[in-house]
Amino acid sequence: MNESTPQLTIGITTRNRSESLRRCVESLVHIQHLEPEILVFDDASEVPAAETLKSHARVRIIRDDRGPGNIVGRNVLMKAARAQAVLLLDDDAALLSGESIERALRIIQSDRQVGAVAFAQANTDGTPWPEDMQPGRGTAPRYVPAFIGFAHLLNRALFIDLGGYRESFVFYGEEKEYCLRLLDRGYRVVYLPEALVVHAQDAAGRTPQRYLRYVTRNDCLHALYNEPVWRAMWLVPARLALYFRMRSRWGIDDPSGPRWIMTELVANAGAALRSRRPVSRQTRASWRRLRDGSAPYPAGQLAPVGTGNAD
Repeated sequence: MNESTPQLTIGITTRNRSESLRRCVESLVHIQHLEPEILVFDDASEVPAAETLKSHARVRIIRDDRGPGNIVGRNVLMKAARAQAVLLLDDDAALLSGESIERALRIIQSDRQVGAVAFAQANTDGTPWPEDMQPGRGTAPRYVPAFIGFAHLLNRALFIDLGGYRESFVFYGEEKEYCLRLLDRGYRVVYLPEALVVHAQDAAGRTPQRYLRYVTRNDCLHALYNEPVWRAMWLVPARLALYFRMRSRWGIDDPSGPRWIMTELVANAGAALRSRRPVSRQTRASWRRLRDGSAPYPAGQLAPVGTGNAD
């Protein structure tokens, strides 16, 4: 490996979360021995990230005053990264140790079948979130259908080759859609339950109305992009019906939500249909098996921390 090329890039997207961003960057001290490249995408924060992180000289800030959103920011970071292994973090995430990152790095460097590594969500005191809020079940490493976007390690070359995240999604759901395309190309996601990363959810930018609108919109777009016509024809109405059930169950007041969703779908459906590439039946079956949690990651593939060749 060229000495000027890092073995790991850290990419953080942020918008108006100064304290969370500062905590996230300071937690990278756990992996300073890896000498990672550190990039931050500032999505038009009112207090610029450059001001928040002015004491962190090693951090490179990429700012977009248009405020294009988190998904665009992640794609920008992946294109700008110099390392072939990129750890993407939300600004409200924070590392608890370096060991879990090193383990994930060894896996993605040594196992060519692995396109991404998923981490477990933890509270600030290091206790894990409930199992049903994790990428997978159980306490042993396993293959899973998708990672959770708050913290994930990606193979950059594969990500670029697959076209990155769908920027039309704007907010939410891009990880699942990307992982389906990844699986369709014959790659896997490995989940490390012991690899705990703090997810101290920052309320800034989060509302239940926004979440519900985008989860419905993007599930419909997901079907248009990736499902065969016969499945998309019933999945889209089913997702729209689910919006009303979720709105009622959660007690969300969103009277203009249905009109917003339909307007967004009409505006984006044409582009989605033009670039659609339905995944295979085998891929859909593999996704269901992985969702059932019956695919342990081979123990022999788990290189001990501190071993292996990063070149």
